[in-house]
Amino acid sequence: MARGPGVGRTVDGVGVDQQPAAGDAARTDPQPGRRPYVPVVVKFVAAQTLAVGWLAVSIWLSLPWVRELADTITIVPAIVVVCLVAYLPGWLVAFLAVSLLLDRQPPLRDSSPAVPVTVVIAARNEAERIQETIAYVAGQDYAGPIEVLVVDNGSTDGTRTVAEAFGAATGQPVRCISEPRPGKSHALNTGLAAVGTELVITLDADTLLHPRAVRQLVARLLSAPPDVQAVAGSVLVRNSRDTLWTRMQEWDYFLGIASVKRMQGLYQGTLVAQGAFSLYRAKAVLAAGGWPDAIGEDIVLTWQLMRNGARVYYEPSAVAFTAAPARLVNLARQRARWARGMIEGLRSVKPWDQPRWLLRFLTAIDLLIPALDVAYALVWLPGLALATTGRYWIVGPYTLAVLPLTLVVNLILYRFQRRRVFNLLGLRVRRNTMGFVGFVLAYQVLMSPIAVVGYGQELLGLRRRWK
Repeated sequence: MARGPGVGRTVDGVGVDQQPAAGDAARTDPQPGRRPYVPVVVKFVAAQTLAVGWLAVSIWLSLPWVRELADTITIVPAIVVVCLVAYLPGWLVAFLAVSLLLDRQPPLRDSSPAVPVTVVIAARNEAERIQETIAYVAGQDYAGPIEVLVVDNGSTDGTRTVAEAFGAATGQPVRCISEPRPGKSHALNTGLAAVGTELVITLDADTLLHPRAVRQLVARLLSAPPDVQAVAGSVLVRNSRDTLWTRMQEWDYFLGIASVKRMQGLYQGTLVAQGAFSLYRAKAVLAAGGWPDAIGEDIVLTWQLMRNGARVYYEPSAVAFTAAPARLVNLARQRARWARGMIEGLRSVKPWDQPRWLLRFLTAIDLLIPALDVAYALVWLPGLALATTGRYWIVGPYTLAVLPLTLVVNLILYRFQRRRVFNLLGLRVRRNTMGFVGFVLAYQVLMSPIAVVGYGQELLGLRRRWK
């Protein structure tokens, strides 16, 4: 494993070279005119056309399965089951695959911006980690000034003292303020009120930045149209060698989450500018009311920004490394929070309230996700158990036909991540075969029931916050 550049630390899950290779700026900014411009609407229509074509072929091939299932549970339930476990997932995966193939990010107009940036870190009892997080901010190759603003959210372990002492010892500008009210949203809003720069980055206290992360993130925002008010960074797993759970999450972050964000970014509506590492225009966040007191405060804020007319981009080469939950119980709590956060977003801003039709489409997909998770947990898993006894009523050759397409999506994104992100940043993908097998075969089996629990908690109004 190589050391993290400039700070004498290591990041698990990937190897980090000491310096980016020469000529990176040229690869970051391909020359205009090398490819003809294809409007986003044309890409959307092409992706939908091919996805619907895949759906039509799937329906035609699966008619014998539908008839056989109808003989067992009658026709209407049979159609509903097949739609939820095969047709809709197949259409979504096909749409995702074609969208990834069509995705071409516009070149950066300025690959080395120098505008001032404030990095806000909401921290509660992070004395053991805060120095490393600040050190990686100090190791940025960004040309402009970066101020670190640590918001101590009621810590009892001396987090503020450690951060201030580390900043004084290293020369990195570190300002600390306190917010005694518990809750990340309160800490972020207090930090936002104290920010003096136009641009603000939120960073989790356990998240480490690649040396080029801030530069790539700011360059993408400044190269974007004026209505782009936020850019989500790419978050990967830093502790992938801890347990089998972190090994599987490495692939989820590297392939699953990144593929969805790339698709949403292509259609200029990244649905979550995650609090772990994202860039915002401070005025836009203030106009949206700041971060709400919610479990998914970053989701709700992003949807409020978009309802106000903003677009949100995603920059895959602005990479940060976060500590993923190492135990199943902690992973379950995290994913249940994410599920609840999505429901909060749907409640706060309905898909039909979004001003752009592409946003209405993207957020409407989130209306389907809970139904698909419920179907997976309550229909597909029992169907899998029946298949082991020779009863292929639900899980059989037709449902398994979605797997090759899923592998195609993973291959497309793997090649992109390796060639266009990791090679650019001087990173390497380390072997993690066990994690990949677990991710493909078992991860969704576990995550869907957990998500269903989260949906149920939110819909029932259970406000207990899992920590």
